[in-house]
Amino acid sequence: MTEAESPPDKTTVNIRMTETFLEDIDGTWKEEGFNSRSEFIRFVLRDALKHPEFNRADLKAMLTSEAEIREGRTHSSDEVKAAYGLDEAVPDSDE
Repeated sequence: MTEAESPPDKTTVNIRMTETFLEDIDGTWKEEGFNSRSEFIRFVLRDALKHPEFNRADLKAMLTSEAEIREGRTHSSDEVKAAYGLDEAVPDSDE
């Protein structure tokens, strides 16, 4: 392999996170079929750089929603309609 074809050098980066967050990461990379924690984290970081339109608030909202789904804290559309007194049928604007 020539110098031009050699892979770029890699640098080790240390980050601090809670044990709970690390457990979530470990469960996720395995479920998603990644070969390692590092491979998963690199993928996630690359994706974040390629799609900067997601801001922190959007990501927190998505994570909150995912947690609510996993914990069974969701509502059907019928339950929401009933809670807010919405009818099933939407009135036709031509009437």
